[in-house]
Amino acid sequence: MRNLITDVPGLKVGHAHDARCATGVTVVLCDEPTIAAVDVRGGGPGTREADLLDPAATVEKVDAIVLSGGSAFGLDAAAGVMIALAAAGRGFAVGPARVPIVPGAVLFDLNNGGDKAWGLDPPYRHLGRDALHGAGLDFPLGTIGAGYGATTAIVKGGLGSASAVLPSGHVVGAVVAVNAVGSPLFGAGPHFRAAPYERHAEFGGLGLPATFLDEASAPALKGHVPLSATTLAVVACDAVLTTAQAHRLAVMAQDGLALSLFPIHTPLDGDCVFTLATGRRPLAAPIPDLARIGACAAAVLARAVARAVFSAKALPFPGAQPSWRDLFGAPSAPLQP
Repeated sequence: MRNLITDVPGLKVGHAHDARCATGVTVVLCDEPTIAAVDVRGGGPGTREADLLDPAATVEKVDAIVLSGGSAFGLDAAAGVMIALAAAGRGFAVGPARVPIVPGAVLFDLNNGGDKAWGLDPPYRHLGRDALHGAGLDFPLGTIGAGYGATTAIVKGGLGSASAVLPSGHVVGAVVAVNAVGSPLFGAGPHFRAAPYERHAEFGGLGLPATFLDEASAPALKGHVPLSATTLAVVACDAVLTTAQAHRLAVMAQDGLALSLFPIHTPLDGDCVFTLATGRRPLAAPIPDLARIGACAAAVLARAVARAVFSAKALPFPGAQPSWRDLFGAPSAPLQP
């Protein structure tokens, strides 16, 4: 186990970023067309092919999912992935033509200090293609891919991943680009909200704070720029699911954001959780098994959020948001791979 979404058989992940622009792209590549769904909760989403993932839609399976920075400009990243997949012979067959199915979503990272004066050639189509070509089983976390330019209310955001195996043998994994209006920490930190779900000190092993502040009336919020956030995730399992079951999994997995970020799903966020079901292991008892997979997915996603922030490094620009390590130092426990 890598403690990455790629522990789910049938998936690979690739990243690409542009350091000058301070933005990036993450691609989750399916080895073969895979059942998918999405649940959108934030008030300011930016998505591509989200309607296609409705359980009532005709096309049930996707070739890849793209998470990107760049706000609406970043939607073009999926076009780069789609073109490259078509060149490789992938895609939904319509007579002699093939159309790769590549849903995606974007986060807002346009005000993070990077140079966004890209004129008539935004980098996202190229970044999408580069991320696809770099897809593999192992990948780094933190300031990478779609999380490269990400921020939160208090500390630098980033790209995180985690996985788990259920007693039934089903494997669940998540990858997330954390760019939230809210905070991943209790109060001013350093304790992570996802602490109850941590495994093997994967984000420092600090546990819970000794006392809890009343944050309901004055939650930590990122800046003042409207639509300046969005946390994007892909949650996957190796179960045999229908599109309706995959959608229910996406709904349950959204709880992982609520377990690790506060506030979440605000009018300023565009939070989306995609799900993939690679169909390697049947459900013995569909309703209770799906409930257990969904509960596990929420915990795995919460862990991935904390790992993203724990692994992130500050951007090299004046006034850039500090990372968790900048503020709280090196962890006492060794980093997990």
